Amino acid sequence: MAIEESTTGIPPRSSPRSRGGAVLIVALVVDSIGNGLFLPLGLIFFTKITDVPLILIGVLLSVANIMQLPIPVFAGALADRYGARPLVVLAQVLQALGYFAAGLVTGPAGILVSAVLTALGVRFFWSSVFTLIADYVDGSSGGRSKDYWYGWSNMARTGGLGVGGVLTGIALANPQTSEQVFRLIAFGTAGCFAIAAVTIALVVRAPRPVQPGAAGPAGYRDLLRDRPYLGLIGVNVVFALSGMMLPLALPTLVVIHLDADAWLVSAVLVGNTIAVSLLTAPVVLRLRPFRRTGILAAAAALWVAWALLFAVLVPGQLGWGIPVLIGAVVVFTAASVMHAPVSIGLAAAAAPAETRGRYLAIFQYSFTLAEIVGPGFFTTLFAVAHGLPWVALAALNGLAIVALFALQRRLPAAALRDE
Repeated sequence: MAIEESTTGIPPRSSPRSRGGAVLIVALVVDSIGNGLFLPLGLIFFTKITDVPLILIGVLLSVANIMQLPIPVFAGALADRYGARPLVVLAQVLQALGYFAAGLVTGPAGILVSAVLTALGVRFFWSSVFTLIADYVDGSSGGRSKDYWYGWSNMARTGGLGVGGVLTGIALANPQTSEQVFRLIAFGTAGCFAIAAVTIALVVRAPRPVQPGAAGPAGYRDLLRDRPYLGLIGVNVVFALSGMMLPLALPTLVVIHLDADAWLVSAVLVGNTIAVSLLTAPVVLRLRPFRRTGILAAAAALWVAWALLFAVLVPGQLGWGIPVLIGAVVVFTAASVMHAPVSIGLAAAAAPAETRGRYLAIFQYSFTLAEIVGPGFFTTLFAVAHGLPWVALAALNGLAIVALFALQRRLPAAALRDE
Protein backbone atom coordinates (compact mmCIF):
# COMPACT_ATOMS: atom_id res chain seq x y z
CA MET A 1 0.00 0.00 0.00
CA ALA A 2 1.68 3.20 -1.16
CA ILE A 3 0.56 6.29 0.72
CA GLU A 4 2.08 9.67 -0.03
CA GLU A 5 2.22 12.71 2.20
CA SER A 6 1.01 16.22 1.42
CA THR A 7 0.73 19.84 2.39
CA THR A 8 -2.61 21.62 2.15
CA GLY A 9 -2.72 25.33 2.68
CA ILE A 10 -0.46 25.63 5.75
CA PRO A 11 2.74 27.63 5.24
CA PRO A 12 6.07 25.83 5.63
CA ARG A 13 7.29 25.65 9.22
CA SER A 14 10.55 24.93 10.91
CA SER A 15 8.83 22.90 13.60
CA PRO A 16 8.96 19.06 13.59
CA ARG A 17 7.27 17.47 10.61
CA SER A 18 4.69 14.69 10.55
CA ARG A 19 5.71 11.08 10.26
CA GLY A 20 4.22 7.60 10.34
CA GLY A 21 1.24 8.09 8.02
CA ALA A 22 1.26 4.53 6.72
CA VAL A 23 1.61 3.26 10.30
CA LEU A 24 -1.38 5.37 11.31
CA ILE A 25 -3.50 3.70 8.61
CA VAL A 26 -2.33 0.24 9.73
CA ALA A 27 -3.16 1.13 13.35
CA LEU A 28 -6.66 2.16 12.26
CA VAL A 29 -7.05 -1.23 10.57
CA VAL A 30 -6.08 -2.99 13.81
CA ASP A 31 -8.42 -0.71 15.77
CA SER A 32 -11.28 -1.58 13.41
CA ILE A 33 -10.56 -5.32 13.56
CA GLY A 34 -11.17 -4.97 17.29
CA ASN A 35 -14.47 -3.21 16.63
CA GLY A 36 -15.39 -5.87 14.09
CA LEU A 37 -14.65 -8.68 16.52
CA PHE A 38 -17.16 -7.40 19.05
CA LEU A 39 -19.73 -5.79 16.75
CA PRO A 40 -21.65 -9.00 15.87
CA LEU A 41 -22.13 -9.81 19.57
CA GLY A 42 -24.02 -6.73 20.75
CA LEU A 43 -26.38 -7.42 23.64
CA ILE A 44 -25.90 -11.16 23.19
CA PHE A 45 -22.44 -10.97 24.72
CA PHE A 46 -23.58 -10.08 28.23
CA THR A 47 -26.52 -12.52 28.15
CA LYS A 48 -24.07 -15.34 27.34
CA ILE A 49 -21.57 -14.64 30.14
CA THR A 50 -23.89 -13.42 32.94
CA ASP A 51 -27.35 -14.06 34.37
CA VAL A 52 -28.27 -10.35 34.21
CA PRO A 53 -31.75 -9.85 32.62
CA LEU A 54 -31.74 -8.44 29.10
CA ILE A 55 -33.84 -5.42 30.08
CA LEU A 56 -31.33 -4.43 32.77
CA ILE A 57 -28.45 -4.87 30.30
CA GLY A 58 -30.22 -2.48 27.93
CA VAL A 59 -30.69 0.10 30.67
CA LEU A 60 -27.03 -0.10 31.74
CA LEU A 61 -25.81 0.33 28.16
CA SER A 62 -28.14 3.30 27.67
CA VAL A 63 -26.76 4.94 30.82
CA ALA A 64 -23.23 4.43 29.51
CA ASN A 65 -24.13 5.99 26.15
CA ILE A 66 -25.70 9.02 27.81
CA MET A 67 -22.49 9.64 29.76
CA GLN A 68 -20.50 10.05 26.54
CA LEU A 69 -22.59 12.93 25.17
CA PRO A 70 -20.49 15.80 26.66
CA ILE A 71 -17.18 14.25 25.55
CA PRO A 72 -16.84 16.03 22.16
CA VAL A 73 -16.91 19.44 23.88
CA PHE A 74 -13.95 18.54 26.10
CA ALA A 75 -12.16 16.54 23.42
CA GLY A 76 -12.26 19.41 20.93
CA ALA A 77 -10.73 21.88 23.38
CA LEU A 78 -8.03 19.39 24.41
CA ALA A 79 -7.19 18.63 20.78
CA ASP A 80 -6.71 22.34 20.06
CA ARG A 81 -4.50 22.79 23.11
CA TYR A 82 -2.40 19.62 23.15
CA GLY A 83 -2.92 18.06 19.72
CA ALA A 84 -5.20 15.19 18.73
CA ARG A 85 -2.69 12.32 18.89
CA PRO A 86 -2.73 11.95 22.71
CA LEU A 87 -6.53 11.89 22.64
CA VAL A 88 -6.65 9.15 20.00
CA VAL A 89 -4.20 7.11 22.09
CA LEU A 90 -6.31 7.76 25.22
CA ALA A 91 -9.44 6.70 23.33
CA GLN A 92 -7.90 3.39 22.35
CA VAL A 93 -6.56 2.77 25.85
CA LEU A 94 -10.04 3.39 27.30
CA GLN A 95 -11.58 0.96 24.81
CA ALA A 96 -8.89 -1.63 25.54
CA LEU A 97 -9.67 -1.34 29.27
CA GLY A 98 -13.41 -1.45 28.59
CA TYR A 99 -13.27 -4.64 26.54
CA PHE A 100 -10.80 -6.25 28.94
CA ALA A 101 -13.25 -5.46 31.74
CA ALA A 102 -16.07 -6.94 29.61
CA GLY A 103 -14.15 -10.21 29.49
CA LEU A 104 -14.18 -10.30 33.31
CA VAL A 105 -17.82 -9.29 33.84
CA THR A 106 -19.96 -11.30 36.24
CA GLY A 107 -22.77 -8.89 37.14
CA PRO A 108 -24.47 -5.51 36.57
CA ALA A 109 -21.66 -3.41 38.09
CA GLY A 110 -19.10 -4.95 35.75
CA ILE A 111 -21.35 -4.39 32.74
CA LEU A 112 -21.73 -0.71 33.64
CA VAL A 113 -17.99 -0.18 34.19
CA SER A 114 -17.00 -1.87 30.93
CA ALA A 115 -19.73 -0.09 28.96
CA VAL A 116 -18.79 3.34 30.35
CA LEU A 117 -15.09 2.86 29.58
CA THR A 118 -15.90 1.69 26.07
CA ALA A 119 -18.43 4.45 25.39
CA LEU A 120 -16.03 7.17 26.58
CA GLY A 121 -13.26 5.70 24.44
CA VAL A 122 -15.48 5.56 21.35
CA ARG A 123 -16.53 9.19 21.73
CA PHE A 124 -12.98 10.43 22.38
CA PHE A 125 -11.86 8.54 19.28
CA TRP A 126 -14.43 9.99 16.91
CA SER A 127 -13.97 13.45 18.41
CA SER A 128 -10.23 13.50 17.70
CA VAL A 129 -9.21 11.06 14.95
CA PHE A 130 -10.15 13.37 12.06
CA THR A 131 -8.24 16.23 13.66
CA LEU A 132 -5.23 13.91 13.99
CA ILE A 133 -5.38 13.10 10.28
CA ALA A 134 -5.74 16.79 9.37
CA ASP A 135 -2.77 17.69 11.60
CA TYR A 136 -0.73 14.94 10.00
CA VAL A 137 -1.48 16.14 6.47
CA ASP A 138 -0.69 19.77 7.35
CA GLY A 139 2.73 18.75 8.64
CA SER A 140 3.65 16.33 5.83
CA SER A 141 5.34 16.93 2.50
CA GLY A 142 4.04 14.72 -0.31
CA GLY A 143 1.19 15.07 -2.78
CA ARG A 144 -2.00 13.83 -1.10
CA SER A 145 -4.81 15.88 0.42
CA LYS A 146 -6.95 15.56 3.52
CA ASP A 147 -9.84 14.10 1.54
CA TYR A 148 -7.53 11.41 0.15
CA TRP A 149 -6.31 10.55 3.64
CA TYR A 150 -9.85 10.52 4.97
CA GLY A 151 -10.66 8.14 2.13
CA TRP A 152 -7.81 5.83 3.14
CA SER A 153 -8.90 5.93 6.78
CA ASN A 154 -12.47 5.06 5.77
CA MET A 155 -11.22 2.13 3.69
CA ALA A 156 -9.02 0.96 6.57
CA ARG A 157 -11.83 1.10 9.11
CA THR A 158 -14.34 -0.61 6.84
CA GLY A 159 -11.92 -3.38 5.88
CA GLY A 160 -10.93 -3.93 9.51
CA LEU A 161 -14.58 -4.18 10.56
CA GLY A 162 -15.14 -6.82 7.90
CA VAL A 163 -12.12 -8.88 8.95
CA GLY A 164 -13.08 -8.74 12.62
CA GLY A 165 -16.66 -9.69 11.86
CA VAL A 166 -15.58 -12.70 9.81
CA LEU A 167 -13.24 -13.89 12.58
CA THR A 168 -16.02 -13.68 15.15
CA GLY A 169 -18.41 -15.42 12.78
CA ILE A 170 -15.96 -18.33 12.48
CA ALA A 171 -15.51 -18.45 16.25
CA LEU A 172 -19.28 -18.60 16.79
CA ALA A 173 -20.05 -21.06 13.98
CA ASN A 174 -20.71 -23.77 16.56
CA PRO A 175 -24.17 -23.19 18.15
CA GLN A 176 -22.79 -24.64 21.40
CA THR A 177 -20.06 -22.01 21.72
CA SER A 178 -18.95 -21.81 25.34
CA GLU A 179 -18.96 -18.77 27.60
CA GLN A 180 -15.15 -18.88 27.57
CA VAL A 181 -15.08 -18.23 23.81
CA PHE A 182 -17.13 -15.06 24.30
CA ARG A 183 -14.71 -13.87 26.97
CA LEU A 184 -11.73 -14.64 24.74
CA ILE A 185 -13.29 -12.54 21.97
CA ALA A 186 -13.52 -9.62 24.42
CA PHE A 187 -9.86 -10.07 25.40
CA GLY A 188 -8.88 -10.25 21.72
CA THR A 189 -10.78 -7.03 21.10
CA ALA A 190 -8.96 -5.37 23.98
CA GLY A 191 -5.64 -6.55 22.56
CA CYS A 192 -6.37 -4.93 19.18
CA PHE A 193 -7.04 -1.57 20.78
CA ALA A 194 -3.94 -1.85 22.97
CA ILE A 195 -1.74 -2.61 19.93
CA ALA A 196 -3.21 0.35 18.02
CA ALA A 197 -2.65 2.69 20.98
CA VAL A 198 0.99 1.66 21.46
CA THR A 199 1.69 1.87 17.72
CA ILE A 200 0.31 5.40 17.35
CA ALA A 201 1.98 6.58 20.56
CA LEU A 202 5.43 5.33 19.55
CA VAL A 203 5.53 5.95 15.79
CA VAL A 204 3.03 8.57 14.62
CA ARG A 205 3.82 12.27 14.85
CA ALA A 206 1.37 15.00 13.83
CA PRO A 207 2.37 18.45 15.17
CA ARG A 208 -0.33 21.09 15.51
CA PRO A 209 -0.16 23.62 12.64
CA VAL A 210 -0.67 26.56 15.02
CA GLN A 211 0.53 27.55 18.47
CA PRO A 212 -1.19 25.28 21.04
CA GLY A 213 -3.81 27.08 23.09
CA ALA A 214 -3.91 30.07 20.72
CA ALA A 215 -7.69 29.93 20.45
CA GLY A 216 -8.31 30.43 24.16
CA PRO A 217 -11.81 30.10 25.62
CA ALA A 218 -13.42 31.92 22.67
CA GLY A 219 -13.27 28.87 20.41
CA TYR A 220 -16.78 27.54 21.07
CA ARG A 221 -18.30 31.02 21.18
CA ASP A 222 -16.92 31.63 17.69
CA LEU A 223 -18.28 28.29 16.53
CA LEU A 224 -21.78 29.08 17.83
CA ARG A 225 -21.69 32.35 15.88
CA ASP A 226 -20.52 30.56 12.72
CA ARG A 227 -23.94 29.98 11.15
CA PRO A 228 -22.68 28.47 7.88
CA TYR A 229 -20.75 25.83 9.82
CA LEU A 230 -23.75 25.09 12.03
CA GLY A 231 -25.78 24.75 8.85
CA LEU A 232 -23.21 22.28 7.53
CA ILE A 233 -23.61 20.23 10.70
CA GLY A 234 -27.39 20.27 10.26
CA VAL A 235 -27.16 19.10 6.65
CA ASN A 236 -24.79 16.32 7.67
CA VAL A 237 -27.38 15.00 10.13
CA VAL A 238 -29.45 14.01 7.07
CA PHE A 239 -26.42 12.43 5.40
CA ALA A 240 -25.45 10.58 8.58
CA LEU A 241 -29.03 9.33 8.95
CA SER A 242 -28.95 8.09 5.35
CA GLY A 243 -25.59 6.37 5.82
CA MET A 244 -26.71 4.43 8.89
CA MET A 245 -30.08 3.39 7.49
CA LEU A 246 -28.87 0.46 5.39
CA PRO A 247 -27.46 -1.68 8.24
CA LEU A 248 -30.21 -0.48 10.58
CA ALA A 249 -33.21 -1.17 8.38
CA LEU A 250 -32.12 -3.81 5.86
CA PRO A 251 -32.89 -6.85 8.09
CA THR A 252 -36.43 -5.60 8.70
CA LEU A 253 -36.95 -4.73 5.03
CA VAL A 254 -35.70 -8.08 3.73
CA VAL A 255 -37.03 -10.51 6.33
CA ILE A 256 -40.31 -8.87 7.41
CA HIS A 257 -41.39 -6.78 4.41
CA LEU A 258 -40.07 -8.87 1.49
CA ASP A 259 -40.32 -12.20 3.35
CA ALA A 260 -36.92 -13.22 1.93
CA ASP A 261 -34.23 -15.40 3.51
CA ALA A 262 -32.03 -13.81 6.17
CA TRP A 263 -28.83 -14.83 4.34
CA LEU A 264 -29.61 -12.14 1.77
CA VAL A 265 -29.04 -9.48 4.44
CA SER A 266 -25.56 -10.78 5.24
CA ALA A 267 -24.65 -11.09 1.55
CA VAL A 268 -25.72 -7.53 0.79
CA LEU A 269 -23.94 -6.02 3.80
CA VAL A 270 -20.74 -7.95 3.10
CA GLY A 271 -20.80 -6.75 -0.51
CA ASN A 272 -21.27 -3.17 0.66
CA THR A 273 -18.38 -3.50 3.11
CA ILE A 274 -16.02 -4.90 0.47
CA ALA A 275 -16.89 -2.17 -2.02
CA VAL A 276 -16.37 0.64 0.51
CA SER A 277 -13.08 -0.86 1.72
CA LEU A 278 -11.71 -1.05 -1.84
CA LEU A 279 -13.09 2.01 -3.62
CA THR A 280 -13.13 5.02 -1.28
CA ALA A 281 -9.63 6.44 -1.84
CA PRO A 282 -9.57 5.87 -5.64
CA VAL A 283 -12.99 7.52 -6.00
CA VAL A 284 -11.93 10.51 -3.89
CA LEU A 285 -8.86 10.92 -6.10
CA ARG A 286 -11.04 11.01 -9.24
CA LEU A 287 -13.41 13.55 -7.68
CA ARG A 288 -10.68 15.96 -6.62
CA PRO A 289 -11.31 18.52 -9.44
CA PHE A 290 -14.92 19.05 -8.31
CA ARG A 291 -16.32 21.21 -5.52
CA ARG A 292 -16.85 19.40 -2.28
CA THR A 293 -20.40 20.77 -1.99
CA GLY A 294 -21.16 19.47 -5.49
CA ILE A 295 -19.83 16.02 -4.59
CA LEU A 296 -21.97 15.92 -1.46
CA ALA A 297 -25.02 17.07 -3.44
CA ALA A 298 -24.38 14.24 -5.92
CA ALA A 299 -24.14 11.78 -3.01
CA ALA A 300 -27.46 13.08 -1.69
CA ALA A 301 -29.04 12.65 -5.14
CA LEU A 302 -27.82 9.04 -5.18
CA TRP A 303 -29.35 8.53 -1.73
CA VAL A 304 -32.64 9.90 -3.10
CA ALA A 305 -32.53 7.30 -5.88
CA TRP A 306 -31.60 4.52 -3.44
CA ALA A 307 -34.43 5.39 -1.04
CA LEU A 308 -37.03 5.54 -3.83
CA LEU A 309 -35.88 2.16 -5.15
CA PHE A 310 -36.34 0.69 -1.68
CA ALA A 311 -39.77 2.34 -1.46
CA VAL A 312 -41.08 0.46 -4.54
CA LEU A 313 -40.13 -2.99 -3.21
CA VAL A 314 -43.19 -5.10 -2.41
CA PRO A 315 -43.71 -8.55 -0.84
CA GLY A 316 -44.02 -11.61 -3.02
CA GLN A 317 -42.18 -10.13 -6.00
CA LEU A 318 -38.65 -11.44 -5.39
CA GLY A 319 -38.10 -12.17 -9.10
CA TRP A 320 -37.63 -8.47 -9.82
CA GLY A 321 -37.39 -7.33 -6.21
CA ILE A 322 -33.97 -8.86 -5.50
CA PRO A 323 -32.28 -7.31 -8.57
CA VAL A 324 -33.79 -3.92 -7.64
CA LEU A 325 -32.61 -4.40 -4.05
CA ILE A 326 -29.06 -5.18 -5.17
CA GLY A 327 -29.04 -2.28 -7.62
CA ALA A 328 -30.27 0.06 -4.91
CA VAL A 329 -27.48 -1.05 -2.58
CA VAL A 330 -24.93 -0.36 -5.34
CA VAL A 331 -26.33 3.19 -5.58
CA PHE A 332 -26.22 3.51 -1.76
CA THR A 333 -22.61 2.35 -1.71
CA ALA A 334 -21.60 4.93 -4.32
CA ALA A 335 -23.18 7.67 -2.20
CA SER A 336 -21.43 6.45 0.95
CA VAL A 337 -18.03 6.28 -0.76
CA MET A 338 -18.45 9.90 -1.89
CA HIS A 339 -19.87 11.27 1.35
CA ALA A 340 -17.65 9.84 4.08
CA PRO A 341 -14.25 11.41 3.24
CA VAL A 342 -15.53 14.52 1.45
CA SER A 343 -17.86 15.60 4.27
CA ILE A 344 -15.05 15.40 6.82
CA GLY A 345 -12.70 17.12 4.38
CA LEU A 346 -15.15 20.00 3.98
CA ALA A 347 -15.73 20.21 7.74
CA ALA A 348 -11.97 20.36 8.37
CA ALA A 349 -11.31 22.90 5.62
CA ALA A 350 -14.16 25.18 6.75
CA ALA A 351 -12.85 25.28 10.32
CA PRO A 352 -10.28 27.88 11.47
CA ALA A 353 -6.92 26.15 11.92
CA GLU A 354 -6.53 27.29 15.53
CA THR A 355 -9.89 25.81 16.57
CA ARG A 356 -10.12 22.88 14.19
CA GLY A 357 -10.22 20.37 17.05
CA ARG A 358 -13.31 22.02 18.49
CA TYR A 359 -15.04 22.35 15.13
CA LEU A 360 -14.46 18.74 14.08
CA ALA A 361 -15.45 17.42 17.51
CA ILE A 362 -18.76 19.30 17.38
CA PHE A 363 -19.25 18.17 13.77
CA GLN A 364 -19.39 14.63 15.16
CA TYR A 365 -22.63 15.51 16.93
CA SER A 366 -24.30 15.24 13.51
CA PHE A 367 -23.56 11.51 13.60
CA THR A 368 -24.56 11.22 17.27
CA LEU A 369 -27.92 12.88 16.59
CA ALA A 370 -28.51 10.56 13.64
CA GLU A 371 -27.79 7.55 15.87
CA ILE A 372 -30.34 8.82 18.40
CA VAL A 373 -33.04 9.65 15.85
CA GLY A 374 -32.49 6.81 13.38
CA PRO A 375 -34.16 3.82 15.07
CA GLY A 376 -37.28 5.78 16.03
CA PHE A 377 -37.45 7.45 12.61
CA PHE A 378 -37.45 4.11 10.81
CA THR A 379 -39.67 2.05 13.10
CA THR A 380 -42.34 4.75 13.52
CA LEU A 381 -42.70 5.43 9.79
CA PHE A 382 -42.37 1.74 8.86
CA ALA A 383 -45.31 0.95 11.16
CA VAL A 384 -47.47 3.44 9.25
CA ALA A 385 -46.48 2.25 5.76
CA HIS A 386 -43.54 0.11 4.69
CA GLY A 387 -42.46 2.56 2.00
CA LEU A 388 -42.85 5.70 4.12
CA PRO A 389 -39.37 5.77 5.75
CA TRP A 390 -37.74 5.68 2.32
CA VAL A 391 -39.96 8.38 0.84
CA ALA A 392 -39.27 10.58 3.89
CA LEU A 393 -35.53 9.95 3.60
CA ALA A 394 -35.59 10.83 -0.11
CA ALA A 395 -37.41 14.09 0.71
CA LEU A 396 -34.87 14.96 3.44
CA ASN A 397 -31.99 14.41 1.03
CA GLY A 398 -33.71 16.62 -1.53
CA LEU A 399 -33.94 19.40 1.05
CA ALA A 400 -30.29 18.80 2.01
CA ILE A 401 -29.25 19.39 -1.62
CA VAL A 402 -31.03 22.75 -1.62
CA ALA A 403 -29.45 23.67 1.72
CA LEU A 404 -25.97 22.68 0.49
CA PHE A 405 -26.13 25.03 -2.48
CA ALA A 406 -27.36 27.82 -0.20
CA LEU A 407 -24.44 27.17 2.17
CA GLN A 408 -21.97 27.07 -0.71
CA ARG A 409 -22.14 30.87 -1.02
CA ARG A 410 -21.39 31.38 2.68
CA LEU A 411 -18.70 28.80 3.41
CA PRO A 412 -15.03 29.84 2.98
CA ALA A 413 -14.16 29.75 -0.71
CA ALA A 414 -10.92 27.87 -0.01
CA ALA A 415 -12.88 25.09 1.71
CA LEU A 416 -15.01 24.27 -1.33
CA ARG A 417 -12.26 22.50 -3.27
CA ASP A 418 -9.77 19.84 -2.24
CA GLU A 419 -6.44 21.59 -2.67
